[in-house]
This record gives sequence, C-alpha cells and structure tokens, in this order.
Amino acid sequence: MEEINLLKEIRELKSQLSYAKNIGFFMGAGTSCALGLPNISQLTVQVESALTEPLLDYFNVIKTDLSKPDETISIEDILNQIRRIREITEERPDREFLGVSGINARDLDIEICKNIYNLITEKEVSANLTAPKKFFAWLNMQNRDFSKEIFTTNYDLVIEKSLEAIRAPYFDGFVGSYEPFFWQESVETLVRRNDLTQNWIRLWKIHGSLSWFWKKRENLKSHKVIRLGKVDKIEEEKNEIVIYPSKEKYDLSRRQPFLVYFDRLKNYLLSGELLFIFTGYSFLDQHINEIIFNCLRQNNRLSVVVFFYADSEVKKLHSLSAGYLNLSVFGPTTAIINGTLGKWSFDQSELKNKEKCDSFWNAKDEKFLLGDFNHLVEFLVGNSGRSSEIEVSINED
Repeated sequence: MEEINLLKEIRELKSQLSYAKNIGFFMGAGTSCALGLPNISQLTVQVESALTEPLLDYFNVIKTDLSKPDETISIEDILNQIRRIREITEERPDREFLGVSGINARDLDIEICKNIYNLITEKEVSANLTAPKKFFAWLNMQNRDFSKEIFTTNYDLVIEKSLEAIRAPYFDGFVGSYEPFFWQESVETLVRRNDLTQNWIRLWKIHGSLSWFWKKRENLKSHKVIRLGKVDKIEEEKNEIVIYPSKEKYDLSRRQPFLVYFDRLKNYLLSGELLFIFTGYSFLDQHINEIIFNCLRQNNRLSVVVFFYADSEVKKLHSLSAGYLNLSVFGPTTAIINGTLGKWSFDQSELKNKEKCDSFWNAKDEKFLLGDFNHLVEFLVGNSGRSSEIEVSINED
C-alpha cells in the first residue's frame, strides 16, 4: 500500500480551513455517538428490549423476514419495512402482510418511534455538550459572506441545544411560534447578500427530528409537519414523530420535507466553490451517496473532506469512490488522497517551529485522531486562533 505523508495533508487541510470562504458540514451518527448517545446497532437492541407483546411478536416477524446472511438488520431497516406494510394494507385491520395487519403495523411504528424518543432523550440529559457548543461557536465566527450549512442524519436534539446554548442564530425550515410549520420555499430559496439571515447557520435534518411531528390535515387525507418544543410525556402525544423517511412512496405529503432537503443538498454542493466536510457519517445511505458522487463529478470547485473513525470505513469508501480527485478521506491509519488508497506516513522530525501534532496524531498508537468528533472540534478550535474567544462564548449565560 502506498505511503501518504500525513503532515503534508494536514498542512493542506489547515490552509483550506483558513482560506475557504464557503464551508459546510455533514454530521452523521458518529458525532452523537462521540457524546455518549447510542449508535444505530445499540438503538436497535434497546428498542427491541423495550417492546412488549403483541408488538414484540410483530417486530420479530418483520426482523426475521428481513434477515440475510452476513447482514445486520437495523431499526431503520425495520421501520422502513413496517411503513411498506402500512402502505400496502392501507392501515386496515382486515389486510395483512406476514401476518401483520395494517393497524398492527401502524401501532408498532408509533411505539418504536416513541421508544426511540425516550431512549435518546434520556441519554441527551447526561451528554456533555461542550464539544458541539465549541464547534458551533467556531463555525459562527467564520466568514459571513456565505450561509453556513449543516446537513445531518441525526434526529436527536444535540445540535439545537448546543446552538441555543451559545445563542447562535440558526434556521431549520420551520416558521411560526404556536406550531411552527415546515415552509418549503424557505429551504429552496438561496440566501442573497445583505439578507439579515445571511450569516445564520442553516440546519437541515434530512432524516427528521425528535421535535417534529406529523399532524393530520382536516381532510384526514394528508399530513403536515410541525415542530414542537419540549414534550414532557411522549406517550400522551397524539401526533407521530417524524424520523427516518420511508424509501417507498408512502403518502407524498410525508415525503415532502425530505425531498426538499435532498434537493437543497444537491443544489448546495453544485453552487460553486465549496469546502464540504463529513464527520461521523459512514456512507451507508445510498440515496445520499448518489448525490455526493454526482456533485463531485459535476462541480470541480467542490472539495470534500471525510473523517472516519475506523479504517474499515476508508476501505469501503475507496471501492465506491476511486478516481475522485476532489475527495480526501482521513482514517486512523489509512487515507484516500487523489483517488489513491494509502497508509499514513508521519515523521515528527519534519515538524517546523511551533508546529505540534498532538491535536491530530496519537504518537503512542500511531493513529490519526480526527475521526473522533471531539478531537476534530479541538483541532478546528485550536487552529482558529480564537480559542479564548470561543471558550468565553460557550460559558456565557
């Protein structure tokens, strides 16, 4: 395997971060896992443990039907299948698939989502938000000529809590105060210069959120998405939580927010010169991957940087992305640079005056650290020259 000079790539990365006028981020489940929230496999086990009969029986029937050799079935796979059943049975009690009626599937979907809500919010209470608060304080201080856009597959509320804790203005596509509703045009419209909201952080939650709910319209044939504040007892909430969109055409009104966000991602990546950074995302969602690779091909002014927590993820991505010169991938011991998969080579004697490596390199284990969101934040803040200012901003009341 070819050797890749880590110090050279780190210097290039620092230069990009310093001079990029337009910078965006994609935050996957790994960012929340770094704060102590459950990953998808842990969540799957915990949700199953929280279910009781007869819903547990239906859950196991669907899980068994989906199971394949050497494949791990996640709670999102199961939710997707449940929603297929809801669609083909029209949620009727007299129609079944795999012995699961339409109304059984609906009840199971609702119960799973409420369990997910409880499991995640319980962990959020004890999560240390120092890292995400520092990250958003750093991002909020960046160039104000472009909106700063965050795309995330996470449906927890860590990002919102962190932004509000440091009083950073942000917008997520919802407007209103009593029951904020999703406003499609606000997501589709690009921000113009001199707009008051130009420097606000844009937050696009492309897999939904624990604070979003489906509300039936008066004609009962379609739904709208509303955003609620803190829900004290999710068990008493009548509206369904909006998390993880079905891949099938299950009620077009339910798919609309997600379609708009995916279009926003595509248009943003094609908008011109842009540094776009992935953290905590494992490239397991084919729909998202297609958008990323298509935009890498179409926009040669787009530079994508990916930080992985595990080398196995680097190797998997290389099989999908060979030949993309505007894609740089950083793993613990391996990397993809200029389309080539290689192994990190690092010689500390090459460090110049005042240059340090402890923010990105574990000398003892000989591993690159920035695949861990906590270390990435410290690296970004440490190289900003505004560490003291950021510390003050996250500790203000």
